Formats: sequence, structure tokens, C-alpha cells
Amino acid sequence: MKYFVLLTVLLLSFTAKASVDSIANDTTLTTTVVAADTMPEHRSHVQQWREDVKNRITNKLNEPYDTIHDKGYWWRAMKHGKVNFNDESMGYPRFLLFCWKVYKWGDKAFNSYDPDYVVSTGKNWKLTLKNQNWIDNFAVSTTDGNAIFTSGAATNLGLYISFMAVSVGYSLDVDRLIGDRGTSEMLEFSFTCARFTAEAHKTTNTGRMKSRIKLKGGDWHRGDMLNAMRRESMGMSATYFFNNKKYARAAAYCYSKYQLRSAGSFLAGFSIDNYDFKIDTQLLTPDQAQEFAKAGVSHMCYTEYCLATGYAYNWVINPKLLFNATGTVGTGLKYIHSSEFYEASNRWALNPRGSFALTYNHKRFFASLQTNVSTSVNINKDWYFDYTIADFTTVFGIRF
Repeated sequence: MKYFVLLTVLLLSFTAKASVDSIANDTTLTTTVVAADTMPEHRSHVQQWREDVKNRITNKLNEPYDTIHDKGYWWRAMKHGKVNFNDESMGYPRFLLFCWKVYKWGDKAFNSYDPDYVVSTGKNWKLTLKNQNWIDNFAVSTTDGNAIFTSGAATNLGLYISFMAVSVGYSLDVDRLIGDRGTSEMLEFSFTCARFTAEAHKTTNTGRMKSRIKLKGGDWHRGDMLNAMRRESMGMSATYFFNNKKYARAAAYCYSKYQLRSAGSFLAGFSIDNYDFKIDTQLLTPDQAQEFAKAGVSHMCYTEYCLATGYAYNWVINPKLLFNATGTVGTGLKYIHSSEFYEASNRWALNPRGSFALTYNHKRFFASLQTNVSTSVNINKDWYFDYTIADFTTVFGIRF
């Protein structure tokens, strides 16, 4: 427990210096303005507060202390913001030294780039605001009939926090923020380094859908469904980049690197995704409930296990503007879970995916426009099924 506390304090100290530098940079303009008007009473309260904070931090960091590199040096240096993370002679305790060596090995093995192509932004933390507009489409064709469901656009707002390679965020629909008609939410986690990226997500949507049903030998019937179909998906994926010295996915989607020269990479990975579609028949008209039951689309649940390969490319338009295009095709097994309409079975799965991003960087700030499309397809002699999710996302954020 003692070393856990020490490790936590040490990690916090590694970011203290970056925070101090940010405050110092931010206060440059303030100091200049005050110099133009030497009357203290004309300074705003914010200016006075920022100057006081700057002076206190500067005085604390500049206090004299014993710089002998003994066993306690790391603790004294940490209190004064002078920890050098690349210096092995800081005098760390045995456990912290072990953690330091593991981190340095992992950073070199998994997160090293060719500096002519990729460099770090110099910041460890990022705070990101996302506005995501997405739709989904569900279509099934069996020997009993055909059904197509198309949703309206769901508009989500989300907040994401990132530290180094790790990012976690949560978003929910705007209707939930301004009223009580919440219909969609999304939880996402990602870990991205030079060699690979790993992601996990959980998405739920019960928004309005337009339906088209055609029973065997009949005509198409159209209708609206208000929050009647619940679509829930959860999954995880991992992708390896073969040209990981020159290509940085983090430059386009994680904003922790700068791509200096255009580069691309072949990639390979796997994904495991579970989808659950269930219709609340109490929210349907009697005719709709009868048609959906006959077509066998009232409830479907399946899990996909896919291996994927593809290609990604970062095009450096200018030093501040980057365009990314990524495409993959996955294939594998679709396991359909048993329900009141289907027996458990295994089928072949096809899963193409594509993503595009236009990312702009300006000092500590970044913005990005993104589009992502993911489709799950299954075809055989007596069955056709596909489910597609498409989104358009706007991103704004700051590094610190």
C-alpha cells in the first residue's frame, strides 16, 4: 500500500511540470497587459488570481533543496517539480524503479516512431468534446418475408478524457439533456500506441425508426415505430499497424502525435461484437405486431467473431491539417443466439468498415471532422441479413 501511494504521487508529479509550463505560457499575455497599465486597481480579479498562482508556484519550485542523488532525492525533486523521468539515478524505491523500467521498456518497444515522420505533441492529458450524429439500418430477408428498418438521426454529446495512450468517454443524446425523451447513449474506451490500437464500446439506441415489411406473397407495408425497437451493441477490437514507425493513427484520432510527412500502413486485427435487437410489441399497432412476428424480426441476438485486414493512410495537407482514410474487411463466424423465432446456429459473417478524419491542430487546441461506417452482412440460400451504423462526428479539444 505504501508503494502504491508513492507511485500515485510520483505519477502526478510527472504531469506537474507540464501544468506549470502551461500556466506560465498562459500568463505571458496577462503580464504584458498589466505592464501597459501599472495601476493595480485596473487589473481584473482573474488577472490578479492568475498572477498570484503563477508567483506561488514559481516560488515553490525555486526553493533551494538538497540535490544529492541519494535514495531520497526523487522525493525532494518531486516536491519542487524537478523530476526527470529519463534519469535512472533519481533514487526511486525498488518497486517504483521496477515500474519505471517496465514503462521505459514498453514505451520503447510499443511507442517509438521515426522522428522524421511522427513526433509527440509534448502533452499527456487531453479533454475532448464530441458531437456525434448517427443513424442505423437493420434489414433481414427470410423465406417468410422481408423487413427493413431505418432510424432517424440520433444526436449525441459526449465528454472524453485521455491520459497518454488511454482514453475513456461517455455520450448521450441531446433529447435527454433538454427533456425526458432520452433514446441513445454510448460508452467508449481506447488504448492507442505506435504498434496497435485496442477499443471497446457499448451503444444503445431506441430512437424512432421507419419500417417496411413484406410477407411472403404480399405487398410492402410501411410504418413508423416510436422507441419500439431497442438496438444494443457491445464489443471490442484490436488492430496492429505494420508500418508503425512512420504511420500514426494517434495523429488523426487521438491527437497525441503530429504526423510530419504523409505515410500509410497495412493493418490486421480482430473484433468481437454482440448485437441485440428487440421490439416492444406493446408499442406497436396490432397489425404491426402480427406482421413482425410472422417475418421473424421481433427479436434477434447474435455475436460476431471476425479477423480483419485493411489499409490506412495519413495525408499531411499542411503542418496543421491532416486527412486520414482507413478501410478494413473482416470475415469470420456469426453465432445466432436462440430466441422465440430462431434456433441457435453458426453462419458466415462479413464485416466491412471505413473511417475518415480531417484533423486540425493549433498549439494546444485541436478539432476534427470524422465519418465512420460499419456494416455486418450475412448471406446464404435462405437468409439475408445486414446491420449498418453510420455517423458524422465533430470533435473539439485541448491538450494540457
